[in-house]
Amino acid sequence: MIGRGAAVWTRTAGTGPQRVLPDGCTDLIWSEAGPDGELLVAGPDTCARLAPGPPGSRAVGLRFAPGQGPAVLGVPAHELRDQLVPLAALWPGTEVRRLAERIADAERIADAERMAEAERTAARQAAQGRVLEDAALGRLRTAEPPDPVLAAVVAGVSRGTGVAGIAAAVGLGERQLHRRSLAAFGYGPKTLGRVLRLNRALDLARTGVPFAAVAATAGYADQAHLAREVRTLTGVPLGRLLQGSGG
Repeated sequence: MIGRGAAVWTRTAGTGPQRVLPDGCTDLIWSEAGPDGELLVAGPDTCARLAPGPPGSRAVGLRFAPGQGPAVLGVPAHELRDQLVPLAALWPGTEVRRLAERIADAERIADAERMAEAERTAARQAAQGRVLEDAALGRLRTAEPPDPVLAAVVAGVSRGTGVAGIAAAVGLGERQLHRRSLAAFGYGPKTLGRVLRLNRALDLARTGVPFAAVAATAGYADQAHLAREVRTLTGVPLGRLLQGSGG
């Protein structure tokens, strides 16, 4: 974990594509799907996308919290919106090759350990994640300081504050706020608020909270509003999404 701004995740592809939901985040990914592996960047999504991959192929990613990715990746978030691109399209080729070599070295060290297969896989993925974290930290040391308004924007949209209210609170015009939000989050405050509200709702629904209570707690007008937003942003109804059959 890099402070509270990023976290490592792992995924093993199943027999079909996995539905990746919008969460306002960007990801630096090491995918083992190809013959030699590949470094990728996933930008902030405005709706769900299906992540393909050969069954059993593994990926390790470093997920940056909303607004944190551009400092590491070196490009405004809106340039990556709804995209999955090779890291080599963003960073110098030599830097990408060095990172891939470091991941390969970490894999060889983990694979050489005498342990059960499941433990070896976990050790391998943990080593890959540490290399991604180290690369991100190295970039952050030379990056510009984060935009000071970002935290206030996230807090404002999470409370349901309107764009005008957030702009006034941070001392910006609405157009200025929109431009700075595009660069940091990939979309404006209104879309960011919808995405973060969706994730709050899903967190509640996964714990068994009734859908009507989910709608009220997460800030929807009613259960029908919740249902429409879930289908719009994820492509499937809430009940199906919770069953894990959204792909």
